[in-house]
Amino acid sequence: MTLHAFRGSALHYLEDPLTHAEHASEFIEDALLLVEDGKIKALAPYAELRHKLEPSVKLVDYSGKLLMPGFIDLHTHYPQTEIIASYGKQLLDWLNNYTFPTEAKFSDASYAKSIAELFIDELLRNGTTTAMVFATVHKASADAFFEAAAAQNLRMIAGKVLMDRNAPADLCDTAESGYVESAELIEKWHGKQRLSYAVTPRFAPTSTPEQLHSAGQLLQTYPDVYLQSHLAENHDELAWVARLFPKARDYLDAYEQAGLLGSRCVYAHGIHLSESACERLAESATVLAHCPTSNLFLGSGLFDMQRISDAGIRYALGTDVGGGTSFSMFRTLAEAYKIQQLQQHSLHPHQSLYLATLGGARALSLDHLIGNFLPGKEADFIVVDPQATPLLSFRTAQCDSLTEMLFALTTLGDDRLIYATYILGNLAYLQER
Repeated sequence: MTLHAFRGSALHYLEDPLTHAEHASEFIEDALLLVEDGKIKALAPYAELRHKLEPSVKLVDYSGKLLMPGFIDLHTHYPQTEIIASYGKQLLDWLNNYTFPTEAKFSDASYAKSIAELFIDELLRNGTTTAMVFATVHKASADAFFEAAAAQNLRMIAGKVLMDRNAPADLCDTAESGYVESAELIEKWHGKQRLSYAVTPRFAPTSTPEQLHSAGQLLQTYPDVYLQSHLAENHDELAWVARLFPKARDYLDAYEQAGLLGSRCVYAHGIHLSESACERLAESATVLAHCPTSNLFLGSGLFDMQRISDAGIRYALGTDVGGGTSFSMFRTLAEAYKIQQLQQHSLHPHQSLYLATLGGARALSLDHLIGNFLPGKEADFIVVDPQATPLLSFRTAQCDSLTEMLFALTTLGDDRLIYATYILGNLAYLQER
């Protein structure tokens, strides 16, 4: 057995701050985190644990820095890495002018491999240790991502896109071929190391009813896989779905009729939802991924976190790279705060960081494995430097409380805050200075 010890301030969440305000978090100003064989062994004040350490155990001292569980990204597209920050279009134009031409390149397995490795490096540099990821329609693109994730022993979820209409011919599969290739990928990758598969129809307009039903059949055949797609992001998209699915009572029903709701189904956005759709999402335990930088960049609308919470819908956060404008969960949290401010709701920093860690793990039904520092959890964690920039150093020195410091971090922070990222207790990224 291999034991590693890390000293620093530590913060993690035990419950949702919305429902357990007094006991949701644990903060230890001078903590010792023990990791044994890749899993959390203990977290306690340094003064309590230091005398129990054998002299042979190496102590990594991060005093002055903050240890936190790794961030969890519910929605992102690795093939869109190269089109992040492309100018000036809303959703449907973005797809036709940027996304589809770029994704056509991913029929080349070596090209897909190079982008997958770059994408994963960016995740780790930004402190994201688990993500739910779209590949392209090409089977090779999913293989490339899983191979890159497996090489670093990451806990990741991904899938090949299903798309059999309203897209360029070289980016379309069929209901049958999409089923067969997805099943082959599930058999190859799902449950291997720390990897999981997500059945991935891009969104209702680019799949026929037949393909959506074949996706539902995959969920029935492989009940422990995930499903990921998009829902109610843009007003033009809603009108298009209504024309394409005239028998559906609303956008959600296009998926519901195919059996694509449930606790392992994650839909990005969910901005423009009827009361009925909210009720059905809650009843089915279906998850929404709030993607604030993407919603603002593409002009899609404002996610109403208060309404979604009150409806009892499960949700957490996604970067949605490349419609989203940053890999950084800190940048994502800053924009999430502003979106709620525009709706007269103040997002507390504890709620933000909960959503980025334990809340994300719960949304993915992975909180028995990741999301906080309870003993037995997998030791994916980050080291945050509150003095990462001159402004942060100055601002955090003025903070009189933990809450104030966390709010400064979630407002001013970006990738520079991530000093180090650990996967299963092993260093995966260290900032060069």
